[in-house]
Amino acid sequence: MFGFGKKQTRQETAEETRSLASPTDLDFSALGAVPSLSGVIVSPAAALAVPAVAAGVKAIAEALGGLPLHVYRRGEDGSRERDTEHVAFTLLNGRANPWTMGGQLRELLTADAIAFGNGFAQIVRDGGGQPRELHRLFPTTVAILIDTVTGEPGYRVTTSSQTRILAAKDVLHLRAPSPLSTDSVTGKSPLLLANTAIGLLIVLQRHANQLFANGGRPSGVLSFPKNLGAEVAKRIKASWQAATSGGNAGSTAVLEEDGKFTPLSFNSVDSQFLEIWALSINEVARVLRVPPVLLMDFSRQTFANAETGGQQFLTYSLSPWLNRWEAEVTLKLIAPEDQKTLFVEYLTDSLLRSDFASRATAYGQYCVSACKFNPLGGVIGVQF
Repeated sequence: MFGFGKKQTRQETAEETRSLASPTDLDFSALGAVPSLSGVIVSPAAALAVPAVAAGVKAIAEALGGLPLHVYRRGEDGSRERDTEHVAFTLLNGRANPWTMGGQLRELLTADAIAFGNGFAQIVRDGGGQPRELHRLFPTTVAILIDTVTGEPGYRVTTSSQTRILAAKDVLHLRAPSPLSTDSVTGKSPLLLANTAIGLLIVLQRHANQLFANGGRPSGVLSFPKNLGAEVAKRIKASWQAATSGGNAGSTAVLEEDGKFTPLSFNSVDSQFLEIWALSINEVARVLRVPPVLLMDFSRQTFANAETGGQQFLTYSLSPWLNRWEAEVTLKLIAPEDQKTLFVEYLTDSLLRSDFASRATAYGQYCVSACKFNPLGGVIGVQF
């Protein structure tokens, strides 16, 4: 049973008065956002508004939600058999609750863990303590509480109507893989840890929008032979922008007072805009540990590496998430006395379609060992 000592309760109820006029990194973190060196605030919502980030998150989350997660019963001889009647199989592959299927819930929790560092689902049990439903908890409503004596986590869920404490056994908690976790319980969002790289992409995206909003051309300088008053200069500038930017790009502008327009030599090609953008997309791929092709970057895609892409994605991108899902489900949805004979495991066959040469070699090796050959030539049977 999860509980807190008097000392911890006093620490939790103690209030600290601080001004948010000069927010610290801790203040931004509490609000689900982190300042970056690019000058923009990177929050989960802002990060997911970047197409490359959204593509990487969806690639991982959709794979984890789409692959079947089976429950197996281990035999005394080392064999294993699927147990499709176990409640864990039903909740994670069938209906998690009356309004959410198990695959959808796994996808949501995985996306939460990537964006916020932690994905949560409450385990609703019946009177006998058996799991009956899984309800997703939005990450920003959950605070992780750690008992200072035992190290056991608890979860404080705060909504507009109530605040409640849930024990560790009643929360399915998916943590983002992170070497920077200081308590082995709380996950760290890879998106917020990489706020500098993602912040640069946000700035580049904003620059591109502003560039093309101004007609796809950088600004220039309007010069006049004589001094202009402040009001006249303001009026001429507004007239020029109205005539040459946005929907009026390419139209004819009229200059008064013998004015002359000199375009600036700076342009997107000179600043290697596309190269910087491509580098930033590769940075996102490194952060999420997914092949760039899953971010829709086909610049290095060939026929040969396309065939092995599924294996690479499974080995380098999904394996940490698969391990965490399997461990958490075994810990929370399988009774301790059954964990010696029952375990859960993802079925990843759909991602292990090897290339044609490997399949041909495997078929040849199988035929040599399993086929009966006629001395006069030909195959006369197969041994099973």
